[in-house]
Amino acid sequence: MRPSNLSLVLRDLGSILIILGVLILSLLVIAFIFHENVVIPIIATGVSVTLLGLLLRLSFRTTRDPEYKHAMVCAALIWLIVPAFSAILFVLIEGMTPLDAYFESMSGWTGTGLTMVTHPSTLTHTIQFWRSLMQWVGGVGVIVLMLSILARPGTGAYVLYKAEAREERIRPSIISTVRMTWWIYLFLTSIGILIFFIAGMKPWEAINHAMTAIGTGGFAVTDNSIATYNSFIIELAIIPMMVLGAIPFLVHYRVLKGNIKAYLQDTQCLAFFIVFAVLFIPLLAANYFMTGSDIFTTTRYSLFQLVSGMTCTGFQTTDVSNWPLLSILIVSIGMVIGGATGSTAGGVKLLRVIVAYKWIHWSLRRNFLPPRAIIAVRLEDKLLERWEMARIFSEASLIIILWIFFLIIGVGVLTVVVNTHYSLGEIIFEVASAQGNVGLTTGLTGPGLPDAGKLMLIFNMWVGRLEIIPVLMLLRAMLKGFEPF
Repeated sequence: MRPSNLSLVLRDLGSILIILGVLILSLLVIAFIFHENVVIPIIATGVSVTLLGLLLRLSFRTTRDPEYKHAMVCAALIWLIVPAFSAILFVLIEGMTPLDAYFESMSGWTGTGLTMVTHPSTLTHTIQFWRSLMQWVGGVGVIVLMLSILARPGTGAYVLYKAEAREERIRPSIISTVRMTWWIYLFLTSIGILIFFIAGMKPWEAINHAMTAIGTGGFAVTDNSIATYNSFIIELAIIPMMVLGAIPFLVHYRVLKGNIKAYLQDTQCLAFFIVFAVLFIPLLAANYFMTGSDIFTTTRYSLFQLVSGMTCTGFQTTDVSNWPLLSILIVSIGMVIGGATGSTAGGVKLLRVIVAYKWIHWSLRRNFLPPRAIIAVRLEDKLLERWEMARIFSEASLIIILWIFFLIIGVGVLTVVVNTHYSLGEIIFEVASAQGNVGLTTGLTGPGLPDAGKLMLIFNMWVGRLEIIPVLMLLRAMLKGFEPF
C-alpha cells in the first residue's frame, strides 16, 4: 500500500481502537460491583489500546476522507485486529491460550457463539459480561458504534457504514441513522431483560442473555446454554427476541413510529416466516418419526433450534448431534440463509435469496412470452427494470457463490482435521454455523479441536461477518496495492 492509502486505513483504525479501549475500561464497573481482582489487566489493556488509538487518529487526522476501497480494507482489518486486542483479557484473566482466546474473541465480535469455554458459569463476572458485550456491540457493528460517537458528517461516514455490510438508511444522514439504530437497539435490549427476568431468569442472567439474544450472538453464562433452564416458558420468551434481532432496524423504526403492520408488510419479514414454515415441517416430521420423542417434546426442540439457526443466534436447548442427519441438514440450510439485511443476523441474508428467487421466476416467465414483452419485477417497494434486476442479481449471486465456495473450503479442511470422528453432515453443520455466525454446534468445536480446525473456523467466522468482499479487497490490496483498482 502507498503511504497515503495506508494513512487513510490507520486513521479509521485508530478511531475504532479508541472505542475498543473505552469499552474495555468500562468493565471496571463490573469488576467493582462483584469485587473481582481483575482491575490491573483491565486498566493495562484498556489504556494501552486507547493510547494506541489516539496516536493513530492524531497522527493521521489531516488525511482526506476514505474512498469505498479504503473503507473495505479498513473494515476487513478492523475485524481481525479488534478481536486480537480483545483476546488479551481472556489470556490475562482466564489463562486461556492465545489461539483459544482469539477464537473466543472472534466468535464474540462476529456474533457467532461457538466457544472454547467448557464451563461459562465458572468464568469471572467480568469476562462473562465481556463476552456478552462483544456480541451486543458486534451485532450492530463496531464501526457503526464508532460512527455514532466520533464520526463527522460526510462521505467518509457512508463508505465506512457500507463497508461493514450495511446500506439501509433509517434517516436521511448516516450519522442520524446509526444513532437511531442504537436507540432502537437499547430499547429492544431493555425489553428483553425485562421479559427474561419475568420468565424466571436471575437478573445477571437476564441482562447477559438479553444482550446476546437481540444481538443474535448466542453466548450464555450457563454451562449448557439455554438447556440449563429446561424451561418451556424461558424458551418462549427467548424466541421472539431472537426473531426481533433478525429483523431489519428500519422495520423496527416504522413499528415504533406507529406502523404496527410493518412486520407483516416487509418483504424480508414475510420471507423469513415462509422459509421457516418450509423448513419446519420436514424438520418436525424427521425428528418425530426418527427420534421416538413425543409430539410436544419434538415440536418444542425443533421450533427453538430452527429459530435459533435461522436467526443466527446459536442458543441451544438440546444436543443436535443426536438428531437424524436429515434434521441436521435442514437446520444447516436455515443457518446458510440466515436473517434479514439491516439486522444483527448473519448468513447469506434473506434479501439475496429473494433476489435469486425473483430472477429465476422472471427468467422462466420470459420463455413463455414474446421477446419484446415487458415483465415488471417488484422488489420490496420498487418496480425494477430489466437492467436493474440484472445488476442486483449479479451482486447477490456473487456473494452466494463466494459464500458457498468458502463453505466448501471449510468443510474440506475440517474433514481432514477431524478424520472420521464426525460425519460429513456434522462437519457441514459446524462450518455453516461458523460462517453463518450462528453458534450451534454438534460438539465438534471446543478446546480439543486441533489448531488447524480452530484457524479454519476463525477464518469462516471472519469472512461470514464481512460478507466476503472486504476480505478479498484486503487480500488484493496487500498483494498489489490500491492502484489500479
